[in-house]
Amino acid sequence: MKKKYTKKDLVAFKKVILKKKEDILDDIKGMSQDTLKKSQKEASGDISGYAYHMADVATDTYDREFSMGIASNDRKVLYELDDAFKKVEEGTYGICEECDCLIAKSRLKAVPQARLCIKCQEKKEKK
Repeated sequence: MKKKYTKKDLVAFKKVILKKKEDILDDIKGMSQDTLKKSQKEASGDISGYAYHMADVATDTYDREFSMGIASNDRKVLYELDDAFKKVEEGTYGICEECDCLIAKSRLKAVPQARLCIKCQEKKEKK
């Protein structure tokens, strides 16, 4: 039979997952307010009627696309955190998907959506 974390550990991990989700949602909300809801003029601080320099427009566009990319990555992490939360509910959280060993508590606190132990993650990254 596989080893599992105690209910007390799972409650603590649940709190870590929820905190991480809350932080990411706050980040996404802040980015969307800063980049998506402002016009290019407002984002650049220019409220005059003068035309933009092409370099300024390019910089603004790059900044917006960069922020959208970060938000997209954050959404992926949110999905992974949702999966981790389901595993906590099922009692299977913290078990490596490759070797069925327990993932170290320190790793789960740092990366609560981790699916692999350090050894298996390193093997995966080398491939």
